[in-house]
Amino acid sequence: MALQTWNESIPATKISEERFFLPPMKIWIDADAAPREAKELVFRASKRLEIEVTLVANQSIWLPPSSRLIRGVTVRDGANVADQYIVEHSRAGDIAITADIPLAAQLVAKEVFVLDPRGEVYDDRNIGPRLASRDFLDSARSAGVELTGGPKPYGARDRSEFAQSLDRVLTRAIKLRDQALKKSESKPQSFEL
Repeated sequence: MALQTWNESIPATKISEERFFLPPMKIWIDADAAPREAKELVFRASKRLEIEVTLVANQSIWLPPSSRLIRGVTVRDGANVADQYIVEHSRAGDIAITADIPLAAQLVAKEVFVLDPRGEVYDDRNIGPRLASRDFLDSARSAGVELTGGPKPYGARDRSEFAQSLDRVLTRAIKLRDQALKKSESKPQSFEL
């Protein structure tokens, strides 16, 4: 039984004749390459706001002791296995932290809020050009073009930008979720059987 909500991707569940339940928002971290500082900021936000966090990686991951809201998922080795786990288990309205542009594109298409550990927020307006740029550079590397550089080391400015972006994204996601809950409680819903 599916319910019309503010977004078809977030199905509401009927728990009584008048009340509906939206699944809780989760934060997903593509943990293989996420900087420790970014993860720590997410852990603090999780504790403050009581939001579940799932770290997904191809290897064992350190988790803060005694946190009921933070869990780790270790997937089998293989290209993009952790990415596919996040895509399959995330829902519209969730938040994901990743520097992986193809993963970000898949999540944006699912209406997941996506930001990278340096604070860039990906959405339907900017993910296309970012993906095209990434694909162009990948093709150039494959063709033997030597590209120098790479990302600079993660620093205090990156951490600060990430903290600000995370705060903005959390505020927006919570506001949209609260609006959806009010909407589902205040007017009759249509059911599909």
